[in-house]
Amino acid sequence: MEIVAFLAGVVCLGLVLWDVFETIVVPRPTPSQLRLGRHLVPWTWRAWRWLGERARTGLGRDLFYGLYAPFAAVLLLAAWIFLLIVGYGLILYAIRDQLYPVPTNFGTVLYFAAASVLTVGYGDVIPVGPAARFLALAGAATGLGLVALVITFLFSLFGSYQRRERLVVALSARAKSPPSAVTLLENYVRLGLVDQLPALFAEWERWSAEVLDSHVAYPLLGYFRSSHDNLSWVSALGAMLDAAALVLTTVRDVPRGQAELMKRVGAHFVEDLSNYFGYKGTDGSIVDESQFDVAYARLAAAGYSLEPAETAWRSFERARTIYASRLEFLANYWATSAPVWIAPRVSITSPVHQAGTPEREHVPGAGGLPQTGGSLPATAKESEQR
Repeated sequence: MEIVAFLAGVVCLGLVLWDVFETIVVPRPTPSQLRLGRHLVPWTWRAWRWLGERARTGLGRDLFYGLYAPFAAVLLLAAWIFLLIVGYGLILYAIRDQLYPVPTNFGTVLYFAAASVLTVGYGDVIPVGPAARFLALAGAATGLGLVALVITFLFSLFGSYQRRERLVVALSARAKSPPSAVTLLENYVRLGLVDQLPALFAEWERWSAEVLDSHVAYPLLGYFRSSHDNLSWVSALGAMLDAAALVLTTVRDVPRGQAELMKRVGAHFVEDLSNYFGYKGTDGSIVDESQFDVAYARLAAAGYSLEPAETAWRSFERARTIYASRLEFLANYWATSAPVWIAPRVSITSPVHQAGTPEREHVPGAGGLPQTGGSLPATAKESEQR
């Protein structure tokens, strides 16, 4: 019995320490399946999303979803500490004759392990043997070290989250909320900023590279939602990728080099992240020709010189194939606004949508996607079946 308890405790400690090492210390994705966080976060997110879908309003649902990422971070810390206590408790139970007074049951040993890991140390149970003393000190060291690592991890997460949201919020002033590629290009004409489109693409190229690095290394970041209504980093990235695709395939007289670079980095980001979260669908554009015809007419009315309509449509459809369905998958997975590449005509001088004032009611089951005439996402269930 003592040998079984000892081995079970060693395995438990090994799994916890390995999970902490791969989740916090290693700054890159790890393929290991022997990780608590790799399974705990997706399982609890599915339950959280199921509860959120029963909210009466889109705003209430979005607020509820916004609580998940902080909850998951605290849940991971609690799970790690609990398993540390259980692991040390099992090992100490195997050598309980080195404790004074000798515990008569596992509950007392677990209490002593918790007092060691949490550095409480009441002294009602004390280690008297060398192995028990070592384990008591090791438990205190790993408990303090784990808390310190998690605090550092949280500061890193919040820093990456704030850097991600800076450009997302700024895009809403240029492309409406939720952002639209066609609206972005229209507003740049109205403001006389067409010559600054390459600079915008360059800024989003850097953003895509940074967010790719942080979100693939720490996937929990993807669950952090924007603090503003009708904003999502997924839809913002989709708007910029669609704008780059339109510049590359449809719009003339706009420098295309930076748009191509942004599209490459952004598509790489979408591919890596969707693969990590289990994308198994097929690539596709998810835009029909009638929608493109509307966008083409709006861009022409804005004053852009355009490629022939049929040629532009075929080229745009091919360009969008490499990222569109993957973005839809990510939007459905996180129950957030899907990319809306074409939205109702709106002027940049329209009143700014204030935080806390939703533009329109959200669509149940679509994670807050407004009915704007863009491509509609599949439901969460359909996404999982894909």
